[in-house]
Amino acid sequence: MSGFVGVLVSDPWLQSQFTQVELRTLKSKFLSVRTQSGRVTWRDLPPLFAKLKAFSELFSEDEIKAVLEESSKDMGEEIDFESFLRAHLNLQGRVTAKSGGSKSSSSFLKATTTTVHHTINESEKASYVSHINSYLAEDPFLKKYLPIDLSTNALFDLVKDGVLLCKLINVAVPGTIDERAINTKAVLNPWERNENHTLCLNSAKAIGCTVVNIGTQDLVEGRPHLLLGLISQIIKIQLLADLNLKKTPQLVELVDDSKDVEELMGLPPEKLLLKWMNFHLKKAGYEKQVTNFSSDVKDGEAYAYLLNALAPEHSGPAALDKKDPTERANIVLEHAAKLDCKRYLTPKDIVEGSPNLNLAFVAQIFQHRNGLTVDTKKMSFAEMMTDDAQTSREERCFRLWINSLGTATYVNNVFEDVRNGWLLLEVLDKVSQGSVNWKQATKPPIKMPFRKVENCNQVIKIGKELNFSLVNVAGNDIVQGNKKLILAYLWQLMRFSMLQLLRNLRSHSQGKKGKEITDADILNWANSKVKKVGRTSQMESFKDKKLSSGIFFLELLSAVEPRVVNWSVVTKGETDEDKKLNATYIISVARKLGCSIFLLPEDIIEVNQKMILILTASIMYWSLQQQATEEENTPGESHAASVSSESETVLSNEVSNLSVDDAAAPDAAPSPQIGNEQSSEKAENEEPPSQNVENDEHSTNAEGKDGEDKD
Repeated sequence: MSGFVGVLVSDPWLQSQFTQVELRTLKSKFLSVRTQSGRVTWRDLPPLFAKLKAFSELFSEDEIKAVLEESSKDMGEEIDFESFLRAHLNLQGRVTAKSGGSKSSSSFLKATTTTVHHTINESEKASYVSHINSYLAEDPFLKKYLPIDLSTNALFDLVKDGVLLCKLINVAVPGTIDERAINTKAVLNPWERNENHTLCLNSAKAIGCTVVNIGTQDLVEGRPHLLLGLISQIIKIQLLADLNLKKTPQLVELVDDSKDVEELMGLPPEKLLLKWMNFHLKKAGYEKQVTNFSSDVKDGEAYAYLLNALAPEHSGPAALDKKDPTERANIVLEHAAKLDCKRYLTPKDIVEGSPNLNLAFVAQIFQHRNGLTVDTKKMSFAEMMTDDAQTSREERCFRLWINSLGTATYVNNVFEDVRNGWLLLEVLDKVSQGSVNWKQATKPPIKMPFRKVENCNQVIKIGKELNFSLVNVAGNDIVQGNKKLILAYLWQLMRFSMLQLLRNLRSHSQGKKGKEITDADILNWANSKVKKVGRTSQMESFKDKKLSSGIFFLELLSAVEPRVVNWSVVTKGETDEDKKLNATYIISVARKLGCSIFLLPEDIIEVNQKMILILTASIMYWSLQQQATEEENTPGESHAASVSSESETVLSNEVSNLSVDDAAAPDAAPSPQIGNEQSSEKAENEEPPSQNVENDEHSTNAEGKDGEDKD
């Protein structure tokens, strides 16, 4: 289990050049080559580096070889991991020089200079510290450490045990983390501390944060730029939580007729906030259009008009009378303070156009005084537009899962964002690399409707090649926003991704492909795991109503890692309240282990078989990943001896020596986003292999198509 401390390099400077995600990825690449050849030489590096998009865009394999030959006279010489990293840095420096530093080096690895010389925005840091001091001041565990001194770097030391970040996530989205799962001893050992950070990162993903470039070791080391980036996202999610029709149906006042409500629902919170701001500015007589939270608000005029419109009793012409922007900004903040808006920014931040702090400031104004009226007719229409609870939960799950993959497009509303087909092609390229023919795809913005249909037709075509059940389904059904079909397609895609991860995990080092993983394999594995440790609970199927108590999953989690479940806080799961307590605890414990899951307690209580399957598969993936890591660290030992059931033996006896394409390192979240930073060239015009994925009752079919009205 020592691998959980992260990838460590003996040279501190060399370690500082990479994030933990980058180190894990490169270490896996290095080990993959060593596994296949027995050792790694300089000669092995050109073909390996040439597959990385960071280098392939500017260098051929021969050019990479020429660069490496400058460092080594003997290309057959064996090298260690640190030499491998130095070779990568050397080549990365050539990329920066060749591109003139004008473009980002890659989506896979950032330019080396960006990893070392991160500048910390002191104003943002002070604002986030003030937010933490305000919202967590009365927390029973943290109050002895608060308030944090704004003028020091105490924040970066305080987050190193993981407790503060977990608590902050619960402030942003209450109930995300069951605090019974947080390790809150005065002194935590490395394992407990890592558990907190793993819980934090998986929970951050589960509320919509992007954390693909952050590992647990980065949090342990207290890397300021990464921590501030994560804290910024968490606070932003909290401040924008009410900017949707479900929480604030009065937002329908921003549109003129019902046809625009759909467009309103598809807007990201930031765009909705701008639309709200411009709505009031127009009524107040402000002639300009605010398009951003930076240059358009620098002079403070927009703020002065906005506050005059929303809170005339606290405002007045004083701010507009000032010619100096700094003086005007100061008066604006004085007026805002009368609305009890916390000072997220200073006059200097307004004048300099700090986008994060200005967004936070406007969001605070919206929370305290949105100035919207209640239009009964419009509000009733808005309520009609909202989905039922089950549909909303599934949309949320798939949205968060897609965002966790690290796609270039960020999803705000699944039903709206998939309709041009591009997002689904991005997801397909993540979970089945090489399956998308990008030459036949059109990137947004797409003006011609038939181009959207073409994209969606390719989505359906690839789905059929992956053996999804898509009877009588066409690309136009996605374009028209058929929610039932979209959810059914995404479910098959998510399930395919999970099964692929499990199958890849068990493939041995020679590249031999094993049998396809089936739902029955996952079911049998879970039952055998629980039985092996002497427990009596069994799962008849993924819709077994007995699962609602939560006991089976707690026993399964305890079976794969005995110390992770605190049985003193577990209930019998007999009443509805006890079931919810157990379900909430299960999700946090699974995330604490390292499972990247997006279900809600209701999915366990109601035994949603789709979410139950993914939960079980995620626990299975984590467990087999640990076995694979142990075998990698102790080569030559038989792995099959550690498994008992027929299904487990099939799945486990081939696990060895993972490559980065198969799994992340132990402290990475074992989720469908593993490998999301790969940058190998997309295989255009290449037919993807057919995958034997077992279909189920949730597959897309003609009945689903006919049963859903098209928009």
